[in-house]
Amino acid sequence: MTTLPQIPDEELLRLDRMICFSLHAASRAFDSVYRVALRELGLTYPQYLAMLVLWEHGELPVKRIGEYLRLDSGTLSPLLKRLEAAGHVRRERSPEDERSVVVRLTPAGVALREKALEVPRRILAATGVEPTDIAELRQLLDRVTAALDAAARVV
Repeated sequence: MTTLPQIPDEELLRLDRMICFSLHAASRAFDSVYRVALRELGLTYPQYLAMLVLWEHGELPVKRIGEYLRLDSGTLSPLLKRLEAAGHVRRERSPEDERSVVVRLTPAGVALREKALEVPRRILAATGVEPTDIAELRQLLDRVTAALDAAARVV
């Protein structure tokens, strides 16, 4: 555990000291760039994330996709329905467990992967940050996320 420096009371509630706000602002800025980059694919950012999971892992139960994306089924189900309506995925009840819905890519969903290859390049270029710095930032954010997850379980 790291020892935290003492922060004066007058600094504690300053917006420019809040990591959560910096992350929020960066997330909103990413959303704007992704909106433009994903327009030609006909995907929203959450749909793109679901497609990334399926391109990487193949056929998966909805529950597992939700675990990867940190989304509950109430948020994920409508998103997957829209991807199915667009012809990118197919949802079917699992023959092994009728309670489980499995999602698989359609041929159109598989083909969309080729078009999506340019998106990460565009986003990386838009950040103006070196790939090595991005990798370090990701590692740090993964550590922060793990620590916050652990803290949430304690509370």
